[in-house]
Amino acid sequence: MSETETTDVRPERRRSPFAVSLMAAAVLVAGGGGTYLAVASTDRAGGGERTATAADARGGPALSPSPGGTAPGIAPGEPDPNDGGRYRVAGELPQGPDKAHAYRPQGTVTAADVERLARALGMSGSPQRDDVFGWRVGPDKDGSGAILRVYDKAPGRWEYEANGPRSDDCPKGKPCGHQGADGEPVSEEAAKRAAAPVLKGLGLGSAPVDATEVVDALRIVTADPVVGGLPTRDWATRITVDGGGGVSRASGYLTEPARGPEYPVMSAEETVRALNRAVSAPPRGGFGGCATPVPLEGGDARADVDGTAGAGTDPSRAADPCDPRSGTADPGKPARAPEEVVLIRKAVFGLAGQQEKGRAALVPSWLFEGERRGGEQVRFAFPAVPVERLAPEPGQDGVAGPTATGYSVHDRTLRVHFSGGVCSWYTVRAEETGTQVKVRVYETPFRLGAACISLAVDLSGTVTLERPLGDREVVDAGTGEPVARNGAAK
Repeated sequence: MSETETTDVRPERRRSPFAVSLMAAAVLVAGGGGTYLAVASTDRAGGGERTATAADARGGPALSPSPGGTAPGIAPGEPDPNDGGRYRVAGELPQGPDKAHAYRPQGTVTAADVERLARALGMSGSPQRDDVFGWRVGPDKDGSGAILRVYDKAPGRWEYEANGPRSDDCPKGKPCGHQGADGEPVSEEAAKRAAAPVLKGLGLGSAPVDATEVVDALRIVTADPVVGGLPTRDWATRITVDGGGGVSRASGYLTEPARGPEYPVMSAEETVRALNRAVSAPPRGGFGGCATPVPLEGGDARADVDGTAGAGTDPSRAADPCDPRSGTADPGKPARAPEEVVLIRKAVFGLAGQQEKGRAALVPSWLFEGERRGGEQVRFAFPAVPVERLAPEPGQDGVAGPTATGYSVHDRTLRVHFSGGVCSWYTVRAEETGTQVKVRVYETPFRLGAACISLAVDLSGTVTLERPLGDREVVDAGTGEPVARNGAAK
């Protein structure tokens, strides 16, 4: 029995373009014990980019070239993180540790926890039970005033609005529910001073803080906690300060993550390869080789509290529409239209919010920082743990992952069709036996807990088999059901 990894993935067919806006919110932190950092060096002479060849990940001599002219240390068929793929590397990348622990939120939120948070936010009301959230403080009896909502189960997500529920009766062209949206934002120092009492009340007074994100007259302060001596991503407390210097909105988590299971860790280079093997649905410019949305942290203060829709940087922007099927001569190899390339310049080993065994957790991840052509800065994270180790067990109660809807095959290239959303990466793996090929699709959210448009798109990913499929049966490993040949969803 053997397992074959994904070698190529792509969206399946073109649909109407749509937009999902995400914004960068936090600065990478190189703090805490056990942090691994690499800063890239590039050569821009002549107007081009020259990426340095990565040395052996453990600092040893460069590896010998692989057969067939593959770059040093790269197995045949695997993407080279230094050349090719939509995520490319400038300079060397760090190895990181061999193993690291995940951290799982545990426990429940008590009335005392909610009262402590309310006081830090300047609220005087008492916590009341709420059928939807678990706990609520405010608003006033007439529905006005500040409101705090807290989920009572781990991870204890909380959301605060200074002006109470937002009205649907919005002036044309104006955001609702926010004061101080006009004018100029306060300075970074003033925003940090306004956020300091809240962060201190949450025990985050020493957490790394960033206040560079601005939307109109609103400045967003982001505090990423250090957990287990490592920087984190997608577990931040976000505090919006209006033009008058007051806290207008805030959100975060109340329960403390506890150290969980230990996992093997991929190096940053191996993680970039895994990232380039994954597939996602580009929101604009068609599908199939067009730009892939790069997940960024944070969001627009005018969006949902989780903040993923609204004005600001659009990570999914593609230069031009493209045809996913144009120029495809080999049915086993998709056309590769021009892609938007992200040049990775920095990698920090840390923890990022992800699904672990079907539940929210902080998992070992590489926190990347880079740029697109034109110099636009991007920041995103990807798990350093192989996707199959984080996935729930097949048939786990309450957890349903993507399933294969069909397949096509050409020689040793097996293309697996499935449906997916627009806010995740997907990785296809295959396990071979003498009579079967078991395929499974793994989902990796861009950002844990982010609001996402509910839209399913048809996707596909390829795996290279050890030998031609022949008369072997293709089976979905999650359901145990046979997969139909040429059965892509229509």
